[in-house]
Amino acid sequence: MTNYSLLTEAEISGKRVLLRAGFDVPMKDGEVVDTSRIESIVPTMKYILDKGASLIIMAHQGRPKGERVPELSQKPLAPIIGKLLGVEVKFVDECSGPRAQEASKSLKSGEVLLLENLRYDTREKKNDPEFAKELAQLADLYVNDAFPNCHRAHASVVGVTEHLPSYMGLQLQKEVENLSEVRDNALHPLTLIISGAKMETKVPVAEAFLDRGENILVGGCIANTFLLADEKDIAKSKCQTDQVSKAKEILAASKAAENATVHLPSHIVVASELSEDSDAEDVSVDQIGKDRCIFDIGAKTAASYAEIIKASKMIVWNGPVGVYEIDQFSNGTKAIARAIAEATSNGAKSYIGGGDTIDFHTRNSEYSLDAYTFASTGGGAMLEFISGGELPALEVLRK
Repeated sequence: MTNYSLLTEAEISGKRVLLRAGFDVPMKDGEVVDTSRIESIVPTMKYILDKGASLIIMAHQGRPKGERVPELSQKPLAPIIGKLLGVEVKFVDECSGPRAQEASKSLKSGEVLLLENLRYDTREKKNDPEFAKELAQLADLYVNDAFPNCHRAHASVVGVTEHLPSYMGLQLQKEVENLSEVRDNALHPLTLIISGAKMETKVPVAEAFLDRGENILVGGCIANTFLLADEKDIAKSKCQTDQVSKAKEILAASKAAENATVHLPSHIVVASELSEDSDAEDVSVDQIGKDRCIFDIGAKTAASYAEIIKASKMIVWNGPVGVYEIDQFSNGTKAIARAIAEATSNGAKSYIGGGDTIDFHTRNSEYSLDAYTFASTGGGAMLEFISGGELPALEVLRK
């Protein structure tokens, strides 16, 4: 980590520290339902306060597209952060401008200010230079601890670093240190488990693992696209027809000598509708039926995936392999979680990430994040980093 500017190297006593957090927490009816991303940054926030600095926190919530969407306000996070830190957290309903500047200037050492949703301002995602300058005017130095956003070149993670001394937060440092093990020091057999709705977000890491790993286990909607590319009839299952040609390329490459094998489901759980009491059935991929959809991997697929996982020395998992929110379509994901936990307990290294993957564990407390070597707060950023891509917000923190 000697090539990055680290928070532990910064002189922050008596200064105002602008912290970019990667909250974007799940909310329902204005209430935060999962605080894990907030909790992950508590060590950084406490470190800053314990060193005698004041703290200004900025983050985004959802996709308001420049509109002031009330249910995406940062305000409900203030009491949660306050409880975790043991201090009152002030809130200002702007993220830049005169009122935000006034609130930040009035802070004393040990005090905390939370800014409003960065994405209420369209200039954030555009990495607008003037907006970055306005954010920088709120503080004396900048700390990035928002790994989930580091693959984006936005004002709050890239532009602001042009105006303030900038450092890597403690959680971001942990992310880079742990995920560098996958990227730079992989153990073999190396297995990647990918799922989700969008092929394009998973293609780079799949292509990287074709050359670097032994196994790629596929689930979710992207498995449907691969099955279609493999000339299977997926009936009414959700897929991406525009990605079939890319899936064919990956399948062809996986059959080449010395390339990782792409494993597709042989059995799946299908139903005519997505509900708890639908007519779910575990069948072969050749027996889907014309009016049904795939909602999970089947028991035989889960068992074969589990055997591959248990024989692996390093495992990367991003994305539940079924519609885990509904019990009868969650069994595949549960089997994957159990297999990775067992492999880890037997000496393998495991790295998991993605919002839905973490949410699965939040909903099912018997599956603990502590069972893995490392649970990343990032999804797309995690995949981009381990596939060897450059993350804009990390590059600007290099010494």
